[in-house]
Amino acid sequence: MKFLHVSDLHIGKRLNGFSLLEDQKHILGQITEIAVREEVDGVLLAGDLYDKQVPAAEAVTVLDEFLTGLAEKKIKVFAIAGNHDSSERIAFGAQLMSGRGVYFTPVYDGKTACIELSDGWGKICVHLLPFVKPATVRHAFPEEEIESYQDAVAHAVSHMQVDTRVRNVLVCHQFVTGASRCESEEVTVGGLDNVDAAVFDCFDYVALGHIHSPQHIGRETVCYCGTPLKYSFSEAEQEKSVTLVELREKGTVELRKISLVPLHDMRKIRGSYLEVTARPFYENTNTRDYLGVTLTDEEDVPDGLQKLRTIYPNLMSLEYDNRRTRENQTILEAQEVERKTELELFGDFYALQNNSPMEKEQEELVRQLIEELKEKGTV
Repeated sequence: MKFLHVSDLHIGKRLNGFSLLEDQKHILGQITEIAVREEVDGVLLAGDLYDKQVPAAEAVTVLDEFLTGLAEKKIKVFAIAGNHDSSERIAFGAQLMSGRGVYFTPVYDGKTACIELSDGWGKICVHLLPFVKPATVRHAFPEEEIESYQDAVAHAVSHMQVDTRVRNVLVCHQFVTGASRCESEEVTVGGLDNVDAAVFDCFDYVALGHIHSPQHIGRETVCYCGTPLKYSFSEAEQEKSVTLVELREKGTVELRKISLVPLHDMRKIRGSYLEVTARPFYENTNTRDYLGVTLTDEEDVPDGLQKLRTIYPNLMSLEYDNRRTRENQTILEAQEVERKTELELFGDFYALQNNSPMEKEQEELVRQLIEELKEKGTV
């Protein structure tokens, strides 16, 4: 049985003021074509379908067209809510859509959806686990001690009643310890969202979402497929893809990456203003791509962004790399602050006020307080 593993669509996302909706429609059409060409039995959508919990009407329409197109081709869809999604909105109409072979995870209440399929090698169970926080699982199991994301996911999996005699696929949206992050991902303070890959040992394939770079964690069958589009310039060198998953007899899983071709690529270019505006330079550059330009001129170019956009209409960012920027410690410090977590920033503040770092007990208390505030949506 064949599945296409796709995740982190982030439909409706805007980047540096640019709407990516047309790019997303293009890439979803390409994914549908791949699903048809490869004759897949189902598409595994591993969360963050939308970029916001309350998506714009246009974003909802794009997802609706994508799902309708797959349903018309008799390709099943197994979709979960990610941390950017509203579980309630994703779950709306789930029972109705299941009649068309489009299965959405319900709001987590201690139970998860399990869809049973079969092929020549027997039964396959597709389990749907939406993004869960410790508070979510504690609410479902108030009698159990659940303090961390590790506890939460481990408890959720333990209550799935997975029959290891048959083949099991899990669609999940969490940060698994050891995964490499990108700038476009949402980071939880102090790595509190880490989940050990061992909690997924009972599954033959784990279709993960949340991390934007394609990679596997531990064994090859615990896999992030990455985003179908580049959502930050830290991803500019990546080749985006979807993962074809073929389950044969129990214990045999074959994986293959299938490259995607975006409507607009995302690239970084570098040079002086005269260099990047010279005809030989831009004639050898796809000027319709989304670009991040770094100028090496010692002096800022007046209205440089607008001037460059006459040549590169999709220029997203303009930076300078020169003596001034390298020596400007204020800018460097500001950039360093942006990369720090809330816990690290509080630790810096504490050390500044007390002339000594926090003790481990104090750090753990602050970590828990920050996490509680994040769960309440106040941070």
